[in-house]
Amino acid sequence: MKSYNIAVIPGDGTGPEVIREGMKVLDAVSARLGIKYNFKYHDFGGARYLRTGEVLPDGAIGELKKYDAIYLGAIGHPDVKPGILEKGILLRLRFELDQYINLRPVTLYPGVECPLKNKNPEDIDFVVVRENTEGLYAGAGGVLKKGTPDEVAVQESINTRKGVERCIRFAFEYCRKRDKRKKLTLCGKTNVLTFAFDLWERTFYEVAKEYPDIKVDYAHVDATTMWFVKNPEWFDVIVTDNMFGDIITDLGAMIQGGMGIAAGGNINPEGVSMFEPIGGSAPKYTGMNVVNPLAAICAAGMMLEQLGEDKAGKLIEKAVIEVTGKHLKSLAAGKMGYSTTEVGDLVVKFISELSVD
Repeated sequence: MKSYNIAVIPGDGTGPEVIREGMKVLDAVSARLGIKYNFKYHDFGGARYLRTGEVLPDGAIGELKKYDAIYLGAIGHPDVKPGILEKGILLRLRFELDQYINLRPVTLYPGVECPLKNKNPEDIDFVVVRENTEGLYAGAGGVLKKGTPDEVAVQESINTRKGVERCIRFAFEYCRKRDKRKKLTLCGKTNVLTFAFDLWERTFYEVAKEYPDIKVDYAHVDATTMWFVKNPEWFDVIVTDNMFGDIITDLGAMIQGGMGIAAGGNINPEGVSMFEPIGGSAPKYTGMNVVNPLAAICAAGMMLEQLGEDKAGKLIEKAVIEVTGKHLKSLAAGKMGYSTTEVGDLVVKFISELSVD
């Protein structure tokens, strides 16, 4: 029986509630497929910060490096100034664990209401590969004469050949493994950001020569957002930089039905990766047992696939599709027709009943 060491960070707000359901689903998969986990919980988040004044304790990064994966609920507390937890936990983990890929599947599941007219599940099924440790989020820049009429603020986008190439190579490999349309689109802004995206474009087409089985094309980021709405069926896998990836994946979440179904992974293919629901801590729903746990459950499925447990990941997705297609009235908190706990129970039920591919 295979065994994995997994760090669990329930986090803030409704994070613990959705992680609770994800853990139930992981236990159900364990019972069905014989996968063993060793979980260890960590209380990193707003409550700990308010209690102790520290965001991450000394030694936290070193300890997290010892795990096979990290399962995260949400970070964000209404009593903590914005930026403290996000930079001190989320960005720090991404950078120090070198989680250089942000992977965001955008899939419209059966039964989920799409805001786009006449678009069905077969039309919205693509993946965004976002570079996760460079670009505008690298923290390079500064402020001069702050608070005066002459104030200057500079924020620099840092793009290295190494960082760009490893992201692009991951995207090509992922597109090949995904084996659907086998089309990879570079999303950028070559007509204006001529330095950074010259590097991205040159690297993209150089690496493409090594993948003759993958079709390639390019789209400006503004055109990409338009086509997400008008022709989402054009896309298979998209690769882009940190800032553009941050923006277009939120639009992707909306066209797939909302944050309640959107899951993502912060991935270091050679190290420790972290998986989470995209929707945030939703503090106004804390303790009400009404938020949708499916994004957290899908994140658990992504985690298993990254660990090499493809059958387990696919089984979770099949169970989620059964729930969205036949049971939920809505993905919205309080409107699902079921409680958070009951949705988790439904997924567990189908995991025990469905065939394993």
